[in-house]
Amino acid sequence: MNSEPELKAAETTRAGAETCKQCHQKVYDNYLHDKHSITSRPVKNDDIVKNAIPKSDAYPFTKELKVVVEKRKDGMYQVAYFNGEKGIARRFDVAFGSGKNVYTYGSWTGNGMAQLPLSYLRSINDWVNSPKFPKDRPYYFQPVEPRCFECHSSKLEYTPIENKGLSVGVKMEEKSLIYGIDCERCHGPAGQHVEFHIKNPEEKQSRYITLYKSLTRKQKIDACAVCHSGNSQHKLQPTFGYKPGEDLAAYYAERADPVYAGAEPDVHGNQVHLMEKSQCFIQSKSLDCSTCHNPHSSQKEGLTVYSKKCMSCHATIKHSEKTLSNAMVKTNCIDCHMPLQPSELISFQQAGQKDVTPYMLHNHRIAVY
Repeated sequence: MNSEPELKAAETTRAGAETCKQCHQKVYDNYLHDKHSITSRPVKNDDIVKNAIPKSDAYPFTKELKVVVEKRKDGMYQVAYFNGEKGIARRFDVAFGSGKNVYTYGSWTGNGMAQLPLSYLRSINDWVNSPKFPKDRPYYFQPVEPRCFECHSSKLEYTPIENKGLSVGVKMEEKSLIYGIDCERCHGPAGQHVEFHIKNPEEKQSRYITLYKSLTRKQKIDACAVCHSGNSQHKLQPTFGYKPGEDLAAYYAERADPVYAGAEPDVHGNQVHLMEKSQCFIQSKSLDCSTCHNPHSSQKEGLTVYSKKCMSCHATIKHSEKTLSNAMVKTNCIDCHMPLQPSELISFQQAGQKDVTPYMLHNHRIAVY
């Protein structure tokens, strides 16, 4: 029934992004400039915040209590001090986030990972208390759940830890972690694809791999929604097993809880649901995430670049005289129609400040505000 040569690789066999660049060098090089590729990364030596220098090396919680960032022989640490006496210390092991807005950090602790008390906020170029952490003391025991890795990495093997039939945590396999969102997270496992084309170099049509252009509009959006549909949904199964083209409904279910049912999608991580509320999306048959975003592009996409994409459909739009008096109107559609708004889920506490610092992100509900 299958005339192709028998392949040793299975449907779930990964090839690794380094393998992809053998035939797709340009695409691979461009991908390395995309934020997806560094949404998680190992912290090595004193490389804590790439291309950034914090104003200080300490965060005071009270007059007596502070956390100091220190360099030690085996890496960088967040060390608690009480009246000058050293307390708990945890190493920077993993940085989460691309660094465009913020970095937060994890430290391996036996079977799992704990989030460190200090995060780095680029807008103030300094350390802040990690989101939802106690204001008056450093907290070193917040577990980093597998769900965090499902949106910030490409693979992590883990198993539940049970006690008398109750789940009390997970055991993570550190060596299995694949950092960032790599080629196979978006195109599916490439083991069979690589094996086939190495054996058949004359075959130019891609086999055993998902091509984004071959997907339907819903399938394209689902592929992005794996990570960009927020945390308000109930997870049915780990999304590391999701393959582009599958129905995402097999992995997520809408929550019926009243607290979620009428809530506006948060600007952090819920770009898909916000986009789907836009008239641009509702009235279009082709608009999807890739209309504006290209993870294979090495071009730095700023507001002007995105605005040109808006103008490709709205070149004849008429603004009021007051709006036209703003010189930015022709080069910046985004700040008006996709304004920066604070996340309701994430905010940061600065040292000595009563009010929290909001985490500002562009709202993907394109509209007149």
